[in-house]
Amino acid sequence: MSNRSIAPSRRQFMQASMAAVAATTLVNDRLFAADAAEAPFKISLAEWSLHRTLRDASKGITNLDFPRITKEEFGIDGVEYVNQFFKDKAKDSKYLGELKGRCNDVGVKSLLIMVDGEGHLGDPNEDKRKQAVENHYQWVEAAKFLGCHSIRVNAASGGSYTEQLDRAADGLRQLSEFAAPHDINVIVENHGGLSSNAAWLAVVIERVGMDNCGTLPDFGNFYITRGENPDVFNRYHGVQALMPYAKAVSAKTHEFDDQGNETATDYERMMKIVVAHGYHGYVGIEFEGSGDEYVGIRKSKALLEKVAKKIG
Repeated sequence: MSNRSIAPSRRQFMQASMAAVAATTLVNDRLFAADAAEAPFKISLAEWSLHRTLRDASKGITNLDFPRITKEEFGIDGVEYVNQFFKDKAKDSKYLGELKGRCNDVGVKSLLIMVDGEGHLGDPNEDKRKQAVENHYQWVEAAKFLGCHSIRVNAASGGSYTEQLDRAADGLRQLSEFAAPHDINVIVENHGGLSSNAAWLAVVIERVGMDNCGTLPDFGNFYITRGENPDVFNRYHGVQALMPYAKAVSAKTHEFDDQGNETATDYERMMKIVVAHGYHGYVGIEFEGSGDEYVGIRKSKALLEKVAKKIG
């Protein structure tokens, strides 16, 4: 592909979408092992759904309680951690061993770790980019220890549109090369900036060109810029473009109407896109709405179960 600057456009999106449809799905068989006779997908819980609860010291709940709460309160058997809730424990084998033991005790699978705050993998400064890559190594090793299949990372960068393509691809390739011998995937979420431009992110993943580097499409994070006049990528087009590279899926929810439907996302339409790409793995609930987090998680689960019956 030429390195000349190309402004984001409808033509560019269409080209990336067509490439995405033609691309080979880069997902391990073990992620797609659900029995179609049971359900078209499985449900997991992203730890961010409980971020207010975990940050409230009066609740007395920590990351170690997350597997038990997930199973006992919500009947969910897959967890997606957020590193900021055990930020200083990545190399603590005793702590990780206890967390793994608690998962085993309640029959919960550790699926992935969402990693933030470790530097920009597409930093314009090569030394800082390399340092950010190395900062993620400990989370690759922690994920391997816990039995996860992936770490979720961000593709933050700086510079022109095409410069960020090159820089993000470089950092992701370096990290994916480290993660490959550990049998860990490096998956990128649409999480602000150009990463929320699905056409851009699809091209980044193509440039990395490694089987263990893919995406985590999030239904709600398509704000390229925010503010008074936000630049927003269409969420359905975005998920469509990112699904050929998906190794996990984030079911973002905020508010619900009286029928239990998410008010910003047509979940039946969205999940049909997900399943049409052959994805039958875990779909992670990430409730970010106002009000009681436990109630929001239960409504999110009920919505996914209702949709599963419709499209199954």
